[in-house]
Amino acid sequence: MTDTIERSTASGAAATSSTSGDLHVDSAALAEVLFARWADARKHSRELLRRDEFHQIPGLSVAEHRLRVSGQLTRLVEEGVVHRAFPIALGGEEDHGANIASFEELVIGDPSMQIKSGVQWGLFGAAVMHLGTQRAHEQFLPSIMSLATPGAFAMTESGHGSDVAAIGTTATYDPATDEFVIDTPFRNAWKDYLGNAAKDGQAAVVFAQLIVSGVNHGVHALYVPIRDGRDFLPGIGGEDDGLKGGLNGIDNGRLHFTGVRVPRTNLLNRYGDVDENGVYSSPIESPGRRFFTMVGTLVQGRVSLDGAATVASKLALTIAIRYAAERRQFADGASDGEVVLLDYQRHQRRLLPRLATTYAMSFAHDQLLEKFHGVFSGEQDTDDDRQDLETLAASLKPFSTWSALDTIQEAREACGGNGFLAENRFTQLRADLDIYATFEGDNNILLQLVAKRLLTDYARRLAKPDAAAIAAYAGQQAGAALGRSGLRALGQKIADFGSTARSIGNVRGEAAQRQLLTDRVETMVAAIAGRLKNAGSLPAVEAAALFNENQNELIEAAYAHAELLEWEAFSERLAVIEHEDNRKVLTWLRDLFGFTLIEKHLAWYLINGRLSASRAAAITDYIDDRLLPRLRPHAVALTDAFQFAPEHLRAPIATGVELVRQDEARAYYAAQKAAGTAPVEEKVLAKQKKKAAKG
Repeated sequence: MTDTIERSTASGAAATSSTSGDLHVDSAALAEVLFARWADARKHSRELLRRDEFHQIPGLSVAEHRLRVSGQLTRLVEEGVVHRAFPIALGGEEDHGANIASFEELVIGDPSMQIKSGVQWGLFGAAVMHLGTQRAHEQFLPSIMSLATPGAFAMTESGHGSDVAAIGTTATYDPATDEFVIDTPFRNAWKDYLGNAAKDGQAAVVFAQLIVSGVNHGVHALYVPIRDGRDFLPGIGGEDDGLKGGLNGIDNGRLHFTGVRVPRTNLLNRYGDVDENGVYSSPIESPGRRFFTMVGTLVQGRVSLDGAATVASKLALTIAIRYAAERRQFADGASDGEVVLLDYQRHQRRLLPRLATTYAMSFAHDQLLEKFHGVFSGEQDTDDDRQDLETLAASLKPFSTWSALDTIQEAREACGGNGFLAENRFTQLRADLDIYATFEGDNNILLQLVAKRLLTDYARRLAKPDAAAIAAYAGQQAGAALGRSGLRALGQKIADFGSTARSIGNVRGEAAQRQLLTDRVETMVAAIAGRLKNAGSLPAVEAAALFNENQNELIEAAYAHAELLEWEAFSERLAVIEHEDNRKVLTWLRDLFGFTLIEKHLAWYLINGRLSASRAAAITDYIDDRLLPRLRPHAVALTDAFQFAPEHLRAPIATGVELVRQDEARAYYAAQKAAGTAPVEEKVLAKQKKKAAKG
């Protein structure tokens, strides 16, 4: 049996503990572990998000939703939520970790509000801050910070999304007027899917091929005014993207440019500049390295989406698990009562592994946020640190966004018809987060980036990681590639592991889980490197074709790497949890995460001889017979540690209303039975008649 004790907290969120046997889980203590370093920033956002003015209203028209979200951004400025990352001299705090932590929580109120604020300050404003120098900061940032100048981040084009280096828009320097002339020379070069472009944007950071004296210096960014009030400026046109699958509070649109002139000083010139004599210069000699450095400064979008997806998963699981702990269905076979959904093994299988995954995502995100803050604060800002940050973000963002979509959908289905009602939030949350798998880097493209870095030390060896160069390097460095994950050495080997371990006891511990997860990454990378080893001697076209033949497995290897990083982050956090019972329950939860990953890939482990058939079956039995029953009593407490107040959840089925309904029904039947007024069941009467006939 489980006893759950509720008590109020300063935030208004439920603080609970769960007791099962001799174990006592303290949700309040666990919450502090989850809030981590930037707890104050998260709690500040949480407090604001209890207010109705920051909540999404279901059923608004597109125009009404856009207007409401625009007003919410004004309120965020007034409440001082959005300036934490900006320079102190301009009224900011230069606290990059706190800025992202605070921003991620906005998904609780309305994902459209979160993403539109991300466009304004995390993309448009951040591009000016990170790609511009002091002249741009002083000229442009104050009005961006205050929202006096709403802006767009004009990177993506209709014809080129993730392949930014190949965009078609040009910015050609005109020495006669000391201006850049911006053009979109064909339809596929139109800037597309841009937040703030359809209605609110007054300016944009436009990414274009920078052409000076007939030389293309690659992609650079320029600050470009686009509207004067409601009307486009001369040479600028655009369209509204219209109704989308989600995030309809954001005015996404398209922009195109014909002979649009801006002053030379509107070039955001931190990494590339043109002087008054029309001479181009850059502190980074290599065009490829220059491009990746510029794009790398904008990694915070991926970091924040990783965190926001984690918050959304926590939200969905809190609703679904609270409901499952109260909703009863089907007779229990022992009395007149019905069974709580969460007591069914299948229901536990649906929700508890996803709860384990969400905890892993939370702990992995903390590591990503620490790395991000270290780089952007200057505390740890070497080339290696930046490359590690980019690789980590490119690994975790696909894992968390895909996991969030899976979790929200499963939580929706686990709540049956109630889950499909808009009032319980799952359907809108799923629709709004759908695009998270695509923007700020399509997940498959990001994983390909990770995979390339599994095979190469790209910063030293490759200026542009084309297929032929990667193949050649993989052939030269196959041995080294086996020990490189992009972030950590994968040096552990498994010697005859499949034949020596015959029971679950041999893989139950942390070391064995690490071996199995690590070995999968190593083996996949080794196999791909072996197939590519002769590609360096092939013509470029054939080398590219060979690389393409292995592309799917490269991405699979990268995802296996992401799974390993998530598991390691969970394991590392366990070591610093002081509350003994919390640590024990979280160890079970970590084991559930690890074994679920292994079970998911059992075919691979069996084919490659890492597990015997009997031990593979034992892993599934261990999940079902040991881990799920151990974790079931603590499921609600583990979600209460997420610290969502009722105003955050805004889902009737998570408020206790289902328990009231269940208790009412049970009381009704109990009263009937006690009063002797309950009708006799036909099958009971038939049994009585049959018995009487025999007697």
